[in-house]
Amino acid sequence: MTALPIIVGMGGVNAAGRTSFHQGFRRIVIDKLNAEARQETFVGLATLMNLLTSQDGQLIDAEGNVVEKPAVEQRFGPEILAGTLIRKIEHDHFDPDATPWQQKLTMDVSDQGISFETRARDLPSPLPRTWKITELAEKRVRVDIAGEIEVSHGSTRDNPIKAAGQFPTGFKPASLYNSRYQPRGLQATIFGAADAIHSTGYSWNEIADKVNPDEIGTYSASVFGQTQVEGVGGMMQSRLKGERVSTKNLALGLNTMSTDFINAYVTGNVGTTFTSTGACATFLYNLKAAVQDIQAGRIRLAIVGSNDCAITPEVVEGFGNMSALANEEGLKKIDGTGVADHRRTSRPFGENCGFTIGEAAQFIILVDDALAIELGANVLGSVADVYTNADGIKKSITAPGPGNYITMAKSVALAKSIVGAEAVQQRSFILAHGSSTPQNRVTESLIYDRVANSFDITDWPVAAPKAFVGHTIGPASGDQVAMALGIFADNIMPGITTIDKVADDVHDERLNIATEHWHCQAMDVAFINSKGFGGNNATATLFSPAVTLAMMEKRHGSDGMANYRDKNALVEQARAKYQAQADNGEFQIIYRFGDGTLMDDDVSLTHENITVTGFANKIVLPTVNPFNDMV
Repeated sequence: MTALPIIVGMGGVNAAGRTSFHQGFRRIVIDKLNAEARQETFVGLATLMNLLTSQDGQLIDAEGNVVEKPAVEQRFGPEILAGTLIRKIEHDHFDPDATPWQQKLTMDVSDQGISFETRARDLPSPLPRTWKITELAEKRVRVDIAGEIEVSHGSTRDNPIKAAGQFPTGFKPASLYNSRYQPRGLQATIFGAADAIHSTGYSWNEIADKVNPDEIGTYSASVFGQTQVEGVGGMMQSRLKGERVSTKNLALGLNTMSTDFINAYVTGNVGTTFTSTGACATFLYNLKAAVQDIQAGRIRLAIVGSNDCAITPEVVEGFGNMSALANEEGLKKIDGTGVADHRRTSRPFGENCGFTIGEAAQFIILVDDALAIELGANVLGSVADVYTNADGIKKSITAPGPGNYITMAKSVALAKSIVGAEAVQQRSFILAHGSSTPQNRVTESLIYDRVANSFDITDWPVAAPKAFVGHTIGPASGDQVAMALGIFADNIMPGITTIDKVADDVHDERLNIATEHWHCQAMDVAFINSKGFGGNNATATLFSPAVTLAMMEKRHGSDGMANYRDKNALVEQARAKYQAQADNGEFQIIYRFGDGTLMDDDVSLTHENITVTGFANKIVLPTVNPFNDMV
């Protein structure tokens, strides 16, 4: 039998808020929530944004006053709404109106020349040819300059890119644990991984003790590494600024660090470790590896994710110079106004002029179906498979190609073979890549329309998270997974509210691209689609909790499911307890720096197995020849 990978936890953060318990999703569709969910969402965001703190079970504002939960929206609602989703870049990142840079200046020296004194050790090497040096006392020199001199001096520029999908205003992951000069993306990784684990209703060890240590895996990556000054940003910038490169810059900047940090500081994993980058499809590339390992029985428990926090002047300028990002002039031209709307810079499938960069860390916990039954784990959904296909020969490395036709068609065909044509035609939807570029809106919609025609699908719902949280690059398809699980839970289909109408060149004859959020029927299947730079196409087939539970019952029987439901009641209590704590700002960050460090003496070996201190079960060594028919 092929194991079914089941999603039993999710966590992280993006511009919409915390991922666990659908907080971020509910912020996006907040106007469609019932009163209870709306209040819960505002309270959770208020504490995440440090507008409120929790003391002895009460919410306290900055002045020390108690704030009752029903009053949170009235007190802080406008501030919460304004401080989430896409908005003008905040100064925690950089000032988009006065972005620092070094401006070159060539000066012609007057007849009197230029003369100054300095320490001898501060002289440049080699000396410019126009400099004359006279030694003075106390290791100082006088410099006389005749002719031209070229200098660089600090200046600022009005950045044409002014909006991004940033973490909620006031959210400071560094303040939640001893972050030790770690880049923002790794801080968010620690937060997201812990959030995902706690959302299961179990501690990590409680789940891990059910399996062998080598049946556990961590699958994660970031595309850019860590571009802040603590990571590769500092490595690239420090010497040019006259500063010293830190010993941590290179190591902390590697794109494997999101995986490595989880293993070393969160889970203590000694099993599979895996990092794959596939541009904008990076989350799905790592998900594919985990899904295939679970299906093959190589692992039984996985944490899968990605992070990218790359809202830096350098990355923004890189994308901007490619004409990939929506800029001020482009937005003004589209709207026919003199003011750019920073809340609506990302406009998938509408009249648009480029994407909007975002930041996020997204993680899910996957187990096989047998382990889910044994645990009584909460089922958020399941992953039937993930397909990845390239585009073939290209003229431009960023141009689209045929690969996404293959991934989408395979994903739909797989769903049809499992749940039937009627479910795919009537109760499936697409979480689109929806990058908000003029080329994407045409090419991606054409793929969907042609696939819909092939499988006789009409009025196919299409949602696009990037309209609200921006393009987070590596975790982008994780944002899509989080939205899909929210749709399964709340039966609300997010419309693309940042557009007035679907653009005329979009192929939407068989698609339902709404401009408003709407209540939908219970859905069975979600298709998570990603079109990455360089031809990194990926599509995942996700099943709803209802479909997943029905599949589990067919395999494990009514008795097995009865036992599962008994255990699940206790799991739900534990989940509800964590949700209440997290909504009050008590996130229970897991950061095991040096806690339980393993040494050589902690490993015991025989020819049959390996025992590692701290793990309940042994690692069984291979004894069967898998190539028996060849040797």
